[in-house]
Amino acid sequence: MHIEFRHLRTIQAIHEAGGLARAADQLHITQSALSHQVKGLEDQAGVELFVRRSKPLKLSPAGMRLLKLAQQVLPQVQALQDEFTGLRAGSTGRMHIAIECHACFEWLFPVLEKFRKNWADVDVDIRPGLAFDALPALLKEEVDLVVSSDPEDLPGVEFVELFDYAPVFVAASTHPLAQKPYVDAADFRGETLITYPVERTRLDVFSQLLIPAKVEPAAIRQVELTAVILLLVASNRGVSVLPDWVVREVKYSSDYITRPLTREGITRRLYAAVRQDDLDKPFMKQLLKLAGEEARKLQAR
Repeated sequence: MHIEFRHLRTIQAIHEAGGLARAADQLHITQSALSHQVKGLEDQAGVELFVRRSKPLKLSPAGMRLLKLAQQVLPQVQALQDEFTGLRAGSTGRMHIAIECHACFEWLFPVLEKFRKNWADVDVDIRPGLAFDALPALLKEEVDLVVSSDPEDLPGVEFVELFDYAPVFVAASTHPLAQKPYVDAADFRGETLITYPVERTRLDVFSQLLIPAKVEPAAIRQVELTAVILLLVASNRGVSVLPDWVVREVKYSSDYITRPLTREGITRRLYAAVRQDDLDKPFMKQLLKLAGEEARKLQAR
């Protein structure tokens, strides 16, 4: 038996309309064509699908089985068609984001809050890219955007500039290093360095300062939350290095000091890595636009 979607729509229309004439009007075909379609379906099934002498026209037990199938399948088909229509129009899709910058959660949430209001049909998810290889996952289409400060030359991937930031030294206002105008790698000897719980090669203080200088802090304490890092720093339990946009409010507090790393300071750039084929998707353009706007707000503070 060969059942097509039009057969399921026919059964459903006749059941809802209660007769061939009204069902034919609903399906925009002639009553003769509809009768021919029903007879062909009954010939395939080998059973009657309707109780012929009933008014309104009723389905037989076999017809009710087919109606049940139609009520299950047709909404799924319609939902799939709507999804494909949305994909063609760029109003639906997937936005799975991997973050290689631990502190970026705090920066990204306001962006996603604005994004979801305009793109409710886009499936948004965030994965901590520090827990897996984010850029290979982007190439495999397991994620759709990677926030990273380490651009690579990858085929089919564009690194879109988001904003520049400076990793800065943070200590309690009573700390001896508070007297210096800037800190060098050697200043970290003898200090407890409080960091996020990630590999040191992915932390600016190590990759840009301590590893090149071959300097090791006295101890490293890993903490998940920025607020807890700042609490420990204020209590003189250690020092930290955080992006300047994370600690802009801190410099106005009497509990902390912030200092540049080295006399010249260190500047880093944050990127959104996106597959080139996805750059023209309307929701991707919107997300990158919102990210740029949020970045400008950070820099204006």
